Amino acid sequence: MRRASAVRQAGQWNDAAAIDRVVLDASERHRRRVRMRGEHGTELLLDLPHATALRDGDGLLLDDGSIVAVAGKPEPLCEIAAATEADRMRIAWHIGNRHVEVQIVGDKLRIRRDHVLEAMLIGLGAQVTPIDAPFDPESGAYASEHAHAPY
Repeated sequence: MRRASAVRQAGQWNDAAAIDRVVLDASERHRRRVRMRGEHGTELLLDLPHATALRDGDGLLLDDGSIVAVAGKPEPLCEIAAATEADRMRIAWHIGNRHVEVQIVGDKLRIRRDHVLEAMLIGLGAQVTPIDAPFDPESGAYASEHAHAPY
């Protein structure tokens, strides 16, 4: 079995050179050590020194120098928009106050689908749109220094 002991961040490697691809949801992409199988059958052992938040577009560097791409699996999310910057800040505060994972995409926020939160957000004046998309939540202020930011 091949071993992956390093991660190449999205944009820092030639994605056309990938020999295979693993498709994982957000919770499956925070790992240190786990067996994986790519879409084309490549079996590998992810064996990192520390738990790492893998991001959509990252590459897993295998012991033979080849790379397996990491793809975010589409998940049921809701995309949240606000009329003004002040509204967006207030909405973000309410989401954070509930310790909900959030992804920032341009001027919109994304969270996992939750009918209670969605009703609260609509009550706050947010425009809530259900979508299916890969989820790359913010790692948080106290995240491990070994996890990397999406930018």
